[in-house]
Amino acid sequence: SIEYLTSEFVERHVRPNRKRPEYAEAILNKNVLPEWKGRDARTIKPREVIDLLDKIVARGAPVSANRTAALLGQLFKFGIHRAIVEDSPVKLLMQPGGKEKPKQRVLTDEELRAFLRDPLACTRQARLSHVILILLLTGQRRGELAAARWRAIDMKGKTWTIPAEDAKSGRTHVVSLSTWAVDEFKKLKKSAGRSPWVLPAPDRTEHVEPKLLTRGVAKCLTRFKAAGIAAFTLHDLRRTCRTGLAKLKIEPHIAERVLGHAQEKIAATYDTHAYLEEKRAALDKWAQHLAGLSP
Repeated sequence: SIEYLTSEFVERHVRPNRKRPEYAEAILNKNVLPEWKGRDARTIKPREVIDLLDKIVARGAPVSANRTAALLGQLFKFGIHRAIVEDSPVKLLMQPGGKEKPKQRVLTDEELRAFLRDPLACTRQARLSHVILILLLTGQRRGELAAARWRAIDMKGKTWTIPAEDAKSGRTHVVSLSTWAVDEFKKLKKSAGRSPWVLPAPDRTEHVEPKLLTRGVAKCLTRFKAAGIAAFTLHDLRRTCRTGLAKLKIEPHIAERVLGHAQEKIAATYDTHAYLEEKRAALDKWAQHLAGLSP
């Protein structure tokens, strides 16, 4: 059955190999299993795959259709490998949701000034204000901050170490913290209390779910709009930081390392220099630029 194929795929392939297996599981549970409930996976035809993906596109979710298509391809490939099915009905020649345009949203200096003037007026939540400022000041990912433990934050040495298991690149990444960023972490420490997590979940036994941070921003978009700031996501802050570094004439290979982007294989293998001082200089310069915008 499709249920058996899916459960084997999740158990043997998705969970052991994906950093965020819950995303793949959510796609399967929402888009695939309800559509083919109880079906023998061997009887699913290519036309049915197209119909399923067309439905997702029709409900206004072309990106979700593309993610589902990719996951279905992996699912049936796994099924062939495990001798659960003999062939794959996924024979797509193009993405069902069309080509995705790279996201380009960057907050302008005017928008940043409006936020920095009164962060609390935009968020009404002190913790969310500190989260936004840390992501803006460091250029790191929402998920990496959500999973951060206090033992990774060195207030005196002004560094934040993102362990390999939390970093998207799969490699440990040391983030230099400006004095301003350290101050924001200190404010989060007060609200975190004795929790080992920088951002504890409401029950305080785990860290906060990254998507809850995203929802927090989404709920405040009306307030941001009133302040003159167009809709944005937390990932747009990362892009804003990277663009800001470029405008400040930071060399691309330093700016990319600031963001923790994986370098070319040869460079990553032979280049053992951590570039910490260069990254510190870059983010200090960025913090000074932002400080110049705030009143």
